[in-house]
Amino acid sequence: MKSTVSVPASELPKYRDRTQALLRRYFRTALEVGRLPNVLGREFFRARVTSYTVHTFEDAVIFVHDIERCLQQLDLASQSLIARIVFQNYSYDEAAELFGCTWRTIANRFPRALDELTRMFLNLNLLELSPCQEVKNSKKLASS
Repeated sequence: MKSTVSVPASELPKYRDRTQALLRRYFRTALEVGRLPNVLGREFFRARVTSYTVHTFEDAVIFVHDIERCLQQLDLASQSLIARIVFQNYSYDEAAELFGCTWRTIANRFPRALDELTRMFLNLNLLELSPCQEVKNSKKLASS
């Protein structure tokens, strides 16, 4: 039986950058092993593919499969947001226009989708718990 990692919701934002980096790695690797990521459907798009060295082809296929399974567990709206913002580099404004909603809706839903993926990645050991993980570009309020 697989144990689940218990991370408080307040700690998940600290992993968002790492989750996005893992998703970008997945995207590059999926293209390299000849698979178009499922969440993109059959749309034509331009992608920047860089060389990424994996230990073996089998490792790459397993990695892609694990990430796809996590993405499939998300609701369709979250999958679409991740496809547009992470894989296709849409801005929040562009995604909001595409989905016919406000910037604020995107700004609320996208981080929640990342947090849900983070939880899945932690449970599958695709991401490791880090007690020293800090939020990048955080604004600290000085007490007076």
